[in-house]
Amino acid sequence: MKVGKRVPALALPQSDGRRWRLGDHKGGKVVLYFYPKDMTPGCTLEGGDFRDLHAAFRRAQTAVFGISRDSCASHAKFRARERFPFELLADEDETACRLFDVIREKNMYGRKVLGIERSTFLIDPAGRLAREWRKVKVAGHAEEVLEAAKHL
Repeated sequence: MKVGKRVPALALPQSDGRRWRLGDHKGGKVVLYFYPKDMTPGCTLEGGDFRDLHAAFRRAQTAVFGISRDSCASHAKFRARERFPFELLADEDETACRLFDVIREKNMYGRKVLGIERSTFLIDPAGRLAREWRKVKVAGHAEEVLEAAKHL
């Protein structure tokens, strides 16, 4: 995906078992934030930041969705535990991860593994990729995304 290009049709299962479709959000702004794993410290902090700013995102007419390779069952537990007011999308087959090119080789306890590089994408009301953030550091990130959404 390149900034300015239309994001292809995308559909993923969400934590409540229903099917989420990007096309259902045409005419509104969408934030897709990719994170490595449910219930891990950094992912909990990041999700919490988006949760705490959820009302402000809504006022900015922007829907927020988290995506990882975890299952819907794992997402449902994580979402309930952290009281996330937004859906978490399950990308177990890495369809969205490949589309947005977020799978990277990482070093985990001295072993090389493939995992999600923390990344966020802002899609405009016409369905085009407006902004991207890669190699995200959690602190202050949700606020930066909110500001970008407000000015879109």
